[in-house]
Amino acid sequence: MMRALCLLMALLFSAASLAVIETYEFEDETLRARFADLADELRCPKCQNQNIADSNAPIAADLRKQLHAQLHAGRSDQEIVEYMVNRYGEFVLYRPRVNSVTLVLWAAPAILLLLAVLVVRSSMRGRAPAAPGTLSPDERARLDDLLSDATPQDKEQA
Repeated sequence: MMRALCLLMALLFSAASLAVIETYEFEDETLRARFADLADELRCPKCQNQNIADSNAPIAADLRKQLHAQLHAGRSDQEIVEYMVNRYGEFVLYRPRVNSVTLVLWAAPAILLLLAVLVVRSSMRGRAPAAPGTLSPDERARLDDLLSDATPQDKEQA
């Protein structure tokens, strides 16, 4: 039984070691750096929370291959990003551009902060703290009435 378990473990580890590891050849280090930068900026359409450099999804592998091919074709970073956006939409960018569609996305944090400040300010405006020990004339009259109605024994306790 132990021998079968060891054999099964060996097969599992050997299968994991046969996983495909992508390697890309670059003419120089600037192309390698551009590849790394662009792969970090582009989002995997399937994973949605990973860039194409970190994703193991098949579509991310395809995007890395396409990125590598376009870099070797001599395309600029802007041309590559435009190609990816045209093909997959603005979602493929981790930092969407500011335009009429994404303006709400970019402005929402500032708008929410402004609204929060206005709500706090308006709620604090109605609560003017009274100075300790001061009474309004109505409160003073009511206190005098209460004290005048009190018995001598009550006054001693006060």
